[in-house]
Amino acid sequence: MKTDRGGPAQHAVALVCFLILIGLGTWQVQRLQWKTGLVAQIAASVSAPPRPLAEALQPGDTDKADYAHVLLDCPTLTMTPIVRLYSVGDDGPARRAITACQISIGPYRSILVDRGFLKGGELTAPAAAAPTRPIVGLLQKPEKTSPFAPVHTAAGQDWYSRDIAGMAKELSAQSPAPVMLLLERPAPSGGDPVPSAAPKTLSNNHLGYALTWYGLAAALAGVYIAFLRRKRR
Repeated sequence: MKTDRGGPAQHAVALVCFLILIGLGTWQVQRLQWKTGLVAQIAASVSAPPRPLAEALQPGDTDKADYAHVLLDCPTLTMTPIVRLYSVGDDGPARRAITACQISIGPYRSILVDRGFLKGGELTAPAAAAPTRPIVGLLQKPEKTSPFAPVHTAAGQDWYSRDIAGMAKELSAQSPAPVMLLLERPAPSGGDPVPSAAPKTLSNNHLGYALTWYGLAAALAGVYIAFLRRKRR
């Protein structure tokens, strides 16, 4: 009968791989908890009455401002220049119109406003005075720029990430707030751009990912135990 059950190196490699798979599964469980909380936060923010921007935007604490439902006066909204942000809409690739509104909250003197999807990729509606009532929308912190995103190299070109500092510079907006306002209302009379503030759905597949990693860990353990038993014979 053979007694070789595998050397220490084999055991160590198997254990390390097992722990990595368990760690990945646990990380996905943590992501699941985070995503579930985020979905609930967005739902609560969308349904909550909007509050003044100054109440939600506290300098140095943007986490609390993320997805806050706010209102502010911006009578020049439709009269200021825009930059275009490459995005994906229901019908495929699209562009969103980003402009700036003046504010005075702590060190911030402007906030970028995402006015929504441009029809045909260009702003064709003539500039006109905005309604006197406040604009309403959701605040959102920009996500980290993907290393694979194209680089914005010249004024007038599309942006491929919510680079607040870069967009503000192109728009000549001073001291921008570190969050962006996604416009909810009012919609322009000409219907362009089309406001699109709250994400309709957020993918939440982390439970499936966690079960996959845990399943792979269990499979690895089962295969290695079978290997050791075969070595004993």
